[in-house]
Amino acid sequence: MTDPRRAVEAVWRIESARIVAGLARLVGDVGLAEELAQDTLVIALEQWPSAGVPDHPGSWLMATAKHRAVDALRRRTRYQEKLAEIGRATPEHVDPDLAAEVDDYVGDDLLRLVFTTCHPALPTESRVALTLRLLGGLTVAEIARAYLASEAAVGQRITRAKRTLAEKRIPIELPPPAEAAQRLASVLEVVYLIFNEGYAATAGDDWTRPSLCQEALRLGRVLATLAPHEPEVHGLVALMELQASRLPARTDQAGHPVLLQDQDRSRWDRLLVRRGLAALARAEGTFGPYALQASIAACHARAARAEDTDWDRIATLYEVLSHVSPSPVVDLNRAVAVSHAHGPEPALAIVDALDLPNYPLLPAVRGDLLARLGRSAEAGDEFRRAAAMTRNAGERALFEGRAAALG
Repeated sequence: MTDPRRAVEAVWRIESARIVAGLARLVGDVGLAEELAQDTLVIALEQWPSAGVPDHPGSWLMATAKHRAVDALRRRTRYQEKLAEIGRATPEHVDPDLAAEVDDYVGDDLLRLVFTTCHPALPTESRVALTLRLLGGLTVAEIARAYLASEAAVGQRITRAKRTLAEKRIPIELPPPAEAAQRLASVLEVVYLIFNEGYAATAGDDWTRPSLCQEALRLGRVLATLAPHEPEVHGLVALMELQASRLPARTDQAGHPVLLQDQDRSRWDRLLVRRGLAALARAEGTFGPYALQASIAACHARAARAEDTDWDRIATLYEVLSHVSPSPVVDLNRAVAVSHAHGPEPALAIVDALDLPNYPLLPAVRGDLLARLGRSAEAGDEFRRAAAMTRNAGERALFEGRAAALG
């Protein structure tokens, strides 16, 4: 027998984004849309245990949300009419067929909501939290656990984000053509930030947090369905699929980190590799930063053994990426590729020119290059510096182990 509460939670995780998106388009307010959606969830939790799970639970949730929205809009209209009667306002027009208006929700609603939650007017942390809340359906507690933050802090970020959207009167709509590229870049940045935190956790005891990767992948796949003609969307999906394919091999049985060159490639998820290469085929021919990074990830995916990796091509791709999307982190990764393609000495020259304060991978890469050059004492110092900088326990143990091995 189906547990009604579990049924509600399962259906809600699938349907909540569509419900919030449809309500947001109708009521024109992200905060109110979420409140109405949460009211719907409460009603389901109250009614399903006694009445039973409906035959079409997703439709039931949407219909109930629709009625809540219609009631809210009618209350708003009556309030405006009363103000108008005493000459303080004019009534707002409300579509007379509100039920049909809510029923007419399609993929564009989700796309509008994505562009709203990832609006550049919001700070990055708020964009991430609001997107996970409204589009991922994650609770505040789940987001807090994923980011090792307090529930109060995450709740405040979400509240401030909704308040900012309301105060700035940011419409829930697709961006005009002149803003489309910038707004899409903001959306992709948020999705990839979520993925990266899952792929390489910045803090805590876990080396990876696969649940965040899965959430980012789901959002990326939704975007690819909603915006099929945007090459960079497919580039991002390809990059995430290919990187996610390595997750099973990124830790050993004890949960300790395993670096790329040491991974058992038979443990890579070949289905995700195939999906990633297929997504990359839809993005190739373009030179966006995500498509370029996906091309680099594909070089690793196509190599059956670490020694088969085409490091010359990877170094060239990083060279192109450094022009398309200049960044010290890109140059650090380019240095790693150059070290494998041409040796550690030219790579060390690249690293020594970089300025990345408090970034633990800079001394870690420098330590590896120095070790390969036989400068063990200096290399050990660099790995100890890297261990002192990182906030991730697994990464710290890895760097300390490298330092100890060097003596």
